[in-house]
Amino acid sequence: MTGLTSSATSMSPSTRQVWNRVRGLLLVLLLLVVAGIAMAALRSGDHHGRLDPRSVDRNGSRAVAELLKNRGVTTRVVTTLEDATSAAGAETTVLVTEPDMLTAAQQQTFRSATASAGGRTVLMAAGPASIGTLAPGVDVDFRTAVSERSPRCDLPAARRAGSADLGGERYVTEAPGADRCYPSGGLPSLVRLDAPDGGDTVLLGAPDILYNDRLDKHGNASLALQLLGSHPELVWYIPSLDDPSAALPADGDGDDQGSGESDGEDAFLDLIPGGWLWGSLQLLVAAVLAAVWRARRLGPLVTEQLPVAIRASETTEGRARLYRKVNARDRAAASLRSATRTRLAPLLGVSAADTHSPEVLLPAVSAHLPDGEHDLRELLFGAPPADDTALVRLADQLDALEREVRTS
Repeated sequence: MTGLTSSATSMSPSTRQVWNRVRGLLLVLLLLVVAGIAMAALRSGDHHGRLDPRSVDRNGSRAVAELLKNRGVTTRVVTTLEDATSAAGAETTVLVTEPDMLTAAQQQTFRSATASAGGRTVLMAAGPASIGTLAPGVDVDFRTAVSERSPRCDLPAARRAGSADLGGERYVTEAPGADRCYPSGGLPSLVRLDAPDGGDTVLLGAPDILYNDRLDKHGNASLALQLLGSHPELVWYIPSLDDPSAALPADGDGDDQGSGESDGEDAFLDLIPGGWLWGSLQLLVAAVLAAVWRARRLGPLVTEQLPVAIRASETTEGRARLYRKVNARDRAAASLRSATRTRLAPLLGVSAADTHSPEVLLPAVSAHLPDGEHDLRELLFGAPPADDTALVRLADQLDALEREVRTS
């Protein structure tokens, strides 16, 4: 019983062994957590209050809001579609900081409310997701880098401002009377369109002219003040995921075309931010990589200490019993002959490469035993024994042959 207890205890991994196995995984997890926190901190620092007229961060827009205030323009910040559309009017400029964030239903509602209001609508970096609805007749080309660019158009605001930091989205339009300014590669990054019922729409390919740290560069401040200060009231619309209108169906009528359960699922999925979906995908990829890493050894094999020391004779007897149990006389005979040839070769001066070659080994054995009575080919390279008695006889004959070679 004592021996059994000792063996069971030795089979259990020690604390050091457990630590050696899991420390790599813990280190990887720690690095992932630290990298995630660092990236979140850096991204939050860069995007906190982005294009918010109340923010003094480098990417905020408090500076331009203060300059507009000094010119008598009232700035009102809204985060819901209802507030933005209700404030639209002939004496109002509505600025949308992220048009692509609006759903299809929100875009349709916003366009219907502002198209006939008679005021100005400014869309910041409107891309393919929103340009077709918010600015019909305008297409988006490939993005370009933001840099100092010249107006090269007849728009009075652009001509007075001069060069400014524009770029980003580039637009293509054939609308009559449209102003196309600050081109890059022949395509404008600022477009002004006349509205059918008065007012106009301004498309800015990049929001850099509104950032606090870029406002004093080139003609950025002049251009921003002229575009946003053309009316006494400025509605600064920052789309929010908490806006109830984001859950409305695309047709906007609210009629149920299917089952209530299906509509509820669609509304729930629409409320999930895109970042969570990407985060879940990244976690899935990380889990798959971790599973591959743990399931497959990367690198050379490492010799490990056996939990229990076993004598060679016990191993030999155990393998012999297994061979006997499955009647594997062919494997047992092959093992005996191979071991004999391996021991005989160095005694006869045969190289390791020719140890199991009958053309080399048999003549060497015959040279040492010229008067031998054995059929060497049958003995060393013959067929498997037919029964257990023949297998035992083969083992005895191989032993006798090896003794004769050693003593000759």
